[in-house]
Amino acid sequence: MTTTRRAILKGMAASPFVGVAGGLISPAAAHAATLDAGQFRLTSRSANRYGEFTGLAAGLADVLTRVDVATVIAGTNRRATRLTTAPGTVEAFRTGFTWDSADQAVDYWIPQGVTTSADAYGNGLYPAGGSNKVVLVSWFFETDPDADGVDEYPLDKGMRLTFVDHSDPAAPRYQHVLLVEPVTTGTGAPSFAPVRKHAGGIMWYGDLLYVVDTYKGLRVFDLRALLRVATGEGDVCGLHTDGRYYGYGYQYVLPQSHAYDNTGAYLRYTTIGLDRASTPDSLVVSEYSTAGTVSYTDGAFTGTGEPSTATPKVVRWNLDHTTRHLASPTATEAVSVAQRKIQGVVSRNGRHYLSVSNGPSGTGALRTFTSGADTATTVGDLAVGCEDLSYHSSGASGWAYGESVIWNVSEYAGRRWVYAVRAGGS
Repeated sequence: MTTTRRAILKGMAASPFVGVAGGLISPAAAHAATLDAGQFRLTSRSANRYGEFTGLAAGLADVLTRVDVATVIAGTNRRATRLTTAPGTVEAFRTGFTWDSADQAVDYWIPQGVTTSADAYGNGLYPAGGSNKVVLVSWFFETDPDADGVDEYPLDKGMRLTFVDHSDPAAPRYQHVLLVEPVTTGTGAPSFAPVRKHAGGIMWYGDLLYVVDTYKGLRVFDLRALLRVATGEGDVCGLHTDGRYYGYGYQYVLPQSHAYDNTGAYLRYTTIGLDRASTPDSLVVSEYSTAGTVSYTDGAFTGTGEPSTATPKVVRWNLDHTTRHLASPTATEAVSVAQRKIQGVVSRNGRHYLSVSNGPSGTGALRTFTSGADTATTVGDLAVGCEDLSYHSSGASGWAYGESVIWNVSEYAGRRWVYAVRAGGS
């Protein structure tokens, strides 16, 4: 996860890890240090340049049908395949699935983020009082999949979100939804536009979905605001000349409802994870780098400080469980960790877990360290192309495994798996 999505793929291919032993990345590769958390701040934003998100959403709801997650789940239109054995190089495998043949092979949609209804609510079921066991996965659209500098697919369709019904793990089904930003047309009519970002990490908390915006902070989507749209135009997003609304052929769109913009020290918002074991609940964000230092000279970063490089960080913000928003704009913990290619982060009881990639042919790894510790250790191998993480506690009364597990998603075409591994690695 570097500057642009095209550069990300080039970097993965050109900068594989060195110092690999026994398929695992050397523990000596990571060193941690405690930082001043107060320098990292986010500012709440309830509007974009078209108006307040609530007003824009109301305008769309006046002309489109609003639906809930249960409706999307009930109408899942694609079949996933249960994984009965560990995929690829994955160790401590517990459960998982893979996509249908089309989504396994497509080169322009690339999976990145993962979260589950065990993040949304403590019992693992969604909505509150409901019974759905759901896995969410984010994808970004890559216009130049082979990274040759020529766009094979010039129309960037932004980000999509996949709702996977995992209530029956033997027969998972799923549905894609387009993530959009609400806007107005030149005549003032309500509309929406694609969100052309990387979608590198996602976190589900109550009814809210948090999505990282690499250079800017966090985007928030309210799952109660899903909208049904027409499906006849695969290359149209928003209000069309025929008076109908389209979402690039998808049946549903999910408009952005809030934002948190980085206004503190520079931070690369690469990936995000929920910590339900902290008091109060909290979220953590981590940074990606190819060489053990993060560059802030490669994009339009918001925040304070001079563009420079720094050791990757894990930064924590407290959450308010009553509103599902940030409890404070100022971070409560920050640690640096000299670890290359961090693709995912989750934290539990003062321990941070990282997914670490190793290029398009190298084995990924799940690594862990304690705040202030000198080194990180490897829990076990993950798949090639490992990405985001989501912690699923054994205490989730409605959807629990015999032990706590960590979900991961892998990105490369033909080797795309969504799976959970034992958090303890055994």
